[in-house]
Amino acid sequence: MKKRLLIVEDDPHIRLGLVDALEGEGYEVLQISNGAEVLPCIKQQRPDLMILDIMLPGKSGFDVCRDARAARLDLPILMLTAKGQEIDKVLGLELGADDYVTKPFGVRELMARVHALLRRSGSAPAETAPSTPSRIAFGDVEIDVAAMRGTRAAEKFDLSSRELKVLAVLYRRAGEVVSRNQLLDEVWGIEYFGTTRTLDQVIVRLRQKLETGEPRHLLTVHGVGYRLELSPS
Repeated sequence: MKKRLLIVEDDPHIRLGLVDALEGEGYEVLQISNGAEVLPCIKQQRPDLMILDIMLPGKSGFDVCRDARAARLDLPILMLTAKGQEIDKVLGLELGADDYVTKPFGVRELMARVHALLRRSGSAPAETAPSTPSRIAFGDVEIDVAAMRGTRAAEKFDLSSRELKVLAVLYRRAGEVVSRNQLLDEVWGIEYFGTTRTLDQVIVRLRQKLETGEPRHLLTVHGVGYRLELSPS
């Protein structure tokens, strides 16, 4: 079942950008622009997490946070605070917010904090370490995972640890689109706040080793991520 997130933000550009990013990660997203509408929405829709701006019409984010905790609504609250306003961060946490992100923020950092809060609250399913295959094979490629070595059409190549981890994630989910953020979370870790350019560089190196000419197996899904096709048409 999809996790349901509530975005409370009156700036339409920020709000819609967050909606697009979170829906792209597979979340169901509710959105509100007026602080006075938040508590009735929480009680009716029961979101798993709220992303809450401070400056809102109707009722401030501080008041929303205070009222939510007074009503014993225990969903995780991630506050959006202004750059350099340390007092906003402190007051938000004192009123019951669980974490904060400072504007302007990167989508990677926001996603990492959302994922971490959901895991901490128990709203995210318990994770088990995914098993790593001992052998990866598709087309004319065969890889010995333990040895971190492979062959393509009898040509030998070595793989770095990062390249192997990225490939293993895609191989376990062959045929599915895996977003850049999901790959970064699984391979680099939830606390990684760098850019997706690092991942894209790993993909380039993998293609040099796994493909000949135009990619047929390791495909880019523009604006989303990557997909591994074991038997391309």
